[in-house]
Amino acid sequence: MLAALADPHRRRVVATLVLAPDGTEIGCSSFGLPVTKATRTYHFRMLREAGLIGMVDYGNCRKTYLRRADIEAKFPGLLAWLVADSETASP
Repeated sequence: MLAALADPHRRRVVATLVLAPDGTEIGCSSFGLPVTKATRTYHFRMLREAGLIGMVDYGNCRKTYLRRADIEAKFPGLLAWLVADSETASP
């Protein structure tokens, strides 16, 4: 899980989901990552395999959601740290 958060793009995705209301589903292209589609797919696969996010398919649209309860159960305080880290990294 921590290895998946080593990349700043993946931390950005998780931090965006943390700031959204619980249960929010966001489209993968809505995160505005400055990478190619193949690289974006790789980043989301890493987050999914690490257990940080889940994905739901709606026809030709795939939405991402945060597995908030699972993360808080395994790593209490991790999500709060991610939000604090993203706020200090922003200009």
